Amino acid sequence: MKEKYPKKIGHWINDKEVTSGGRFFEKDNPANGEIIARVARGSERDVQKAIRRAEAAQKSWAQTPVIKRADKIREIVFKLQEKKKELAEIIFLELGKSLKNALAEIDAALECGFFFAGEGRRFYGEVLPSANEFKHVELARVPIGTGAIITSFNNPAAGICWKAFPALLCGNAVILKSHEYTPYTGIVMAKIFKEADLPAGLFSVVQGFGPEVVFPLAADPRIKFISLTGSVRTARAIIKASAENLTKVSIESGGKNPLIVCDDADLEKAADAAVASAFIDAGQRCAAASRIIVFEKVYEKFKKIFLGKVNKLKVGKGDDDDCGAVISKKRFDEILKDIAAAKKVGKLLSGGGAIGKTGYFIAPTVFERISPNSELSKKEIFGPVTFLYKAHDFKSALSIANNSDYKLAGSIHTSSLSRANKFIRNFEAGVARVNGPTHGSEPHMPFGGVGLSGNGWREPGAKALDFYSEWKQISIEYDPAKINEK
Repeated sequence: MKEKYPKKIGHWINDKEVTSGGRFFEKDNPANGEIIARVARGSERDVQKAIRRAEAAQKSWAQTPVIKRADKIREIVFKLQEKKKELAEIIFLELGKSLKNALAEIDAALECGFFFAGEGRRFYGEVLPSANEFKHVELARVPIGTGAIITSFNNPAAGICWKAFPALLCGNAVILKSHEYTPYTGIVMAKIFKEADLPAGLFSVVQGFGPEVVFPLAADPRIKFISLTGSVRTARAIIKASAENLTKVSIESGGKNPLIVCDDADLEKAADAAVASAFIDAGQRCAAASRIIVFEKVYEKFKKIFLGKVNKLKVGKGDDDDCGAVISKKRFDEILKDIAAAKKVGKLLSGGGAIGKTGYFIAPTVFERISPNSELSKKEIFGPVTFLYKAHDFKSALSIANNSDYKLAGSIHTSSLSRANKFIRNFEAGVARVNGPTHGSEPHMPFGGVGLSGNGWREPGAKALDFYSEWKQISIEYDPAKINEK
């Protein structure tokens, strides 16, 4: 499979790429704004085809022993390893980020695959005691059925693997609603699955937009689970559309993540973590640090160190560049609009505008003097923009950190074990880090938030299996008088 970016991209149903209906939308390259493909615009008819095929394939897959399912995932990972460079070049084109970062993303996807392949041999249940001495009770994981996974654009290959691998391991079929900004990554992944001989129909890809594809998926009673990484607006719409069927839904819907710098912190290390957290993938990470809260005593010193590092960042699509493009003209315009609004109420310290005449590149941007209670401090900008806040003491810093409806991740930099423990206990989020960045996860580490950031489910890691499977209680009673001991 020598992949080149095609001029036309379809759906993936029943192990082949198809188009239907004759409707398409355009996909551009964020690095230069040029249209690179026309993508099939899906409809409810395409959704129905994918569901029918997935249901037929899932029944047999559910009966396959879990260790054999795990072995198939391992085969997929080996194929993915072989196609690593080709897939990275697709991601490079679709996202406008460096080939180096695209390769790193695929490395993360590989590790995720190896982890879940290993989980096939740790697919443990539980044995429970009973008051009846002649009764055996246990819990066993069982498949759910056919489900939908909806991924974000920022890490398309890793995002697919985070969801598809545990879902397949648990004996389910998966329909991927490919993000409209990264339509071909899902197709390439599907081709890799096919080369590894995953049974046809177990992994499908449908292209298109929410009202035409996502909502029909969510409302269909044959869809037994939905896993979304996306916006709060999409999450709410999915929950409403699926409510009548009581569909199992996992939501990861962004963050407004704080990084606290205390007066006893290693300021160089804290500045490095803040820069990496704020501007990785051009700030297009749900765990990006968009709020940097600094103790008043060290505020000016930290600001000088931090801005020195920010001003050295290079923007572009090359491997030596630190920040790539934002994903689309629409997002580019929205981020610049937020920057313009921030200029009216705060003080611009760095960046503040577009870079270059082509593509969707924005300079790493830093503001101060933005009120923690303002709309800008509340909304997820999802771009290379961060705000500095001044805190009088730990109590003030923690109050600012918790002043958000998003509660995904956060970090504190301190040399005090007492402060670190108090932060861990009192910071309201799904992830609390000490002396590190706000982002960063490994395949065995469950990730997710609460509040507007999520509804309590976690992925990846072994905790993801709780979402992609159901627990069946098995109870066996016997009569000892009928046991033939001869």
